[in-house]
Amino acid sequence: MATDTVQRTGDALVITGVLDRAAVTAIWPQAIAQLDGARTLDLAGVQRLDSAGVAMLAELAARLRHTGSGAVVGEASGLDELRAAYRLSPTLDFQA
Repeated sequence: MATDTVQRTGDALVITGVLDRAAVTAIWPQAIAQLDGARTLDLAGVQRLDSAGVAMLAELAARLRHTGSGAVVGEASGLDELRAAYRLSPTLDFQA
């Protein structure tokens, strides 16, 4: 079983594992605790995600954009389809 983690590496918040509802509930506090000073969300290690995972990533990206950064790097399996369904840009910002 994969380990779902959030780890700070330099100015990147590196997220790995499966981002489903259970994982999001478990790692949200870690993500928020490490967000200050981060400039990038690194999603290369995300194996798959569901709508809860997309919601968490969109919120983290919004908080990074609020501080003037917010790059999203790496592609998680299934992210493109969920971004399209929820009308999110490549930076996970809502597109009206």
